[in-house]
Amino acid sequence: MGKPTGFIENSRQVPGKRKPVERIHDFKEFYGQWSEQESRDQGSRCMNCSVPFCHQGCPLGNLIPDWNDFVYRGEWKMAIDLLHSTNNFPEFTGRICPAPCEASCVLNINEEPVAIEHIEKAIADRAWEEGWIKPLKPKTRTGKTIAIVGSGPSGLAAAQQLNRAGHTVTVFERSSYIGGLLRLGIPEFKLEKSVVQRRIDQMEQEGVIFTTNSHIGKNIPTSDLLNNFDVMLLAGGSTQPRDLPIAGRELNGIHFAMEYLPQQNQIISGETIKPEQIISAEGKRTVILGGGDTGADCLGTAHRQGAEIVYQFELLPEPPVTRNETNPWPQWPLILRTSGAHEEGGVRDYNILTKRFSGYEGSVSKLEAVKVRWGKPDKNGRPTMEEISGSEFEIEVDLVLLAMGFVHPEHNGMITDLGVTLNERGNVLTDSDKMTNRPGIFSAGDMSRGQSLVVWAIAEGREAARGIDKYLKGSTTLPRVLTSKR
Repeated sequence: MGKPTGFIENSRQVPGKRKPVERIHDFKEFYGQWSEQESRDQGSRCMNCSVPFCHQGCPLGNLIPDWNDFVYRGEWKMAIDLLHSTNNFPEFTGRICPAPCEASCVLNINEEPVAIEHIEKAIADRAWEEGWIKPLKPKTRTGKTIAIVGSGPSGLAAAQQLNRAGHTVTVFERSSYIGGLLRLGIPEFKLEKSVVQRRIDQMEQEGVIFTTNSHIGKNIPTSDLLNNFDVMLLAGGSTQPRDLPIAGRELNGIHFAMEYLPQQNQIISGETIKPEQIISAEGKRTVILGGGDTGADCLGTAHRQGAEIVYQFELLPEPPVTRNETNPWPQWPLILRTSGAHEEGGVRDYNILTKRFSGYEGSVSKLEAVKVRWGKPDKNGRPTMEEISGSEFEIEVDLVLLAMGFVHPEHNGMITDLGVTLNERGNVLTDSDKMTNRPGIFSAGDMSRGQSLVVWAIAEGREAARGIDKYLKGSTTLPRVLTSKR
């Protein structure tokens, strides 16, 4: 705690944002940067609590008070070294993490929390600008080979840890781009792809082998990996989307969010998409079903494509503006959140049950819905829902985007081939070292945890790397993820 009065003297500030009327005309990130003094002022607000609950909130167990203090003191190189000791990719989490650490900040009891996420981003960006982030090649190789399936945050984190431990790591990605969700799922205005690419370039220089267009269990037999590698890590994510099997679902103009968002990223990358395959909100009455982060990503993308109007409907009730008494600090606050996309416009509504779609000449043209109310849970603990009589309504629509989450990883292909045990939710079951029921086959990230945050995926990848290293060598010096809540 370099400045005991910092939290008194300085209020919480975040970097300025470009105005919505300006930023909806491009896909560039819209947060600005702090000055040196602004960064140090925000770092000074950290109280270095005797019990730093921010550690509890962070899935990676980042040593937050320590690097906040380094920023306050202007010791930026020491800050990035400490940050990298627990987080392989702070430039990602500093941009797209919902910051559960801030929710657990002690200041958040009765004041605004320390701007931890933005400080993390400032540290990482400064480190790249100064040239402090360099390839770290292993001094020796163990002769052990590891196949990682999936190049999202969990696969990348595991790959970097294991490569630096001296193993030979090959990452298989089914798309034509390395990065998984980071590369194709998250819009450019939240995470510019140059930020992802520079980290991938570093990993390639360190010796990680990447292979694209490699769909294990489809165009590459699963047996090839079993026969040619000592270990497999399944890190393919939770990719089976939740569907809406109602009348009219088969109409043209109804798409999953993960059909829509990746295509826009491909276009920005310079890919040519056949006109008949383009999914665009330009000039269209657009409805997004799902009120979470993916729905907000669709909203921001639709704004930038020039949608006529965008509705975002959520089945669940609208969260409260402030915590209620059953949701105390330091728990994650179940409150209404407004993203940058919501600042840009759109109609947001809750307690909406979509009943059916109808169309004209094979394309969707109308959505019919009803308002619902939620009651007390039933005897099995499931919330009860009833339609409100007389609340039925319909709207004209040209494009519907389904952003209702994911149920589990895709089972056909690799998972079926391997015969790994699944849990009751359909995710890959692992032990505390992230190993499946089959020795030498591990799983991490959303494929085993279920749909979750990028920061959790990184934590899972690091933990899997530790388990794999121990399996191959009998012991490991790779660090355990510091958070105790697994």
